[in-house]
Order: sequence, then structure tokens, then C-alpha cells
Amino acid sequence: MKKVAVFFVGLVFLLAGMGLTGNASAASNQLVIINKSTNTLAFYDGGKLVRTFKVATGRQMSYTPEGNFSIVNKIKNRPYYKDNIRGGDPRNPLGDRWLGLNARGTYGTTYAIHGNN
Repeated sequence: MKKVAVFFVGLVFLLAGMGLTGNASAASNQLVIINKSTNTLAFYDGGKLVRTFKVATGRQMSYTPEGNFSIVNKIKNRPYYKDNIRGGDPRNPLGDRWLGLNARGTYGTTYAIHGNN
């Protein structure tokens, strides 16, 4: 759990409903900004703020990467490999949606915006 980019509750469902999980051309005008000092996530569509959410970030500042990243991997019910917990299990701390980020040379497998249990 130390390398968790961001925890959130229900955000993925909102983003999916707004089209963020649609095709790449539709998402090009959408932006998610995470403020680590205030633990807030802001969702922008077409340059306009749509909604903000309280989120959790890594326990240490270095656990949550900083920079511009794309969502490159979308997984429903991703397993929690560290503790061998299958996807969809209520004990899985990753929740049931995973939006993987291309942060620090990974391809959406290490850092993500995801739900929690």
C-alpha cells in the first residue's frame, strides 16, 4: 500500500459517467489534478472545474508521484498482489476500479487512482 497513488471512494464511477473512461479523443480535454498538501482531487472538463473530492495520498510525500501522467490502464477488480487478495474480494484495499498511471516508468501497474474498501 506504500506505492499507492491515490485512494478515493466512488470517484471512478463519476469519472466513468463523465466519459473519462471513454475513447482517448474524448478524454483529451479532461484533467485530474491532485493536491497532495490538501489531499484533494479536482476534475476538469473542457477547462472548467466540474467537481472536487477529498482523497488520500501516500503516507510519505514520495509515495505519490508528481508530474503529468496519462491513464494508460483500466482494470475492474484488480487483485492486490502484495497480500494475495483476489479482485472483487471485500478485503481488497484497491477497491473495484483501477485507473493506472504511466508514472515513474510504469505502465499503469504500480501507481493509480483507485477505489478502496
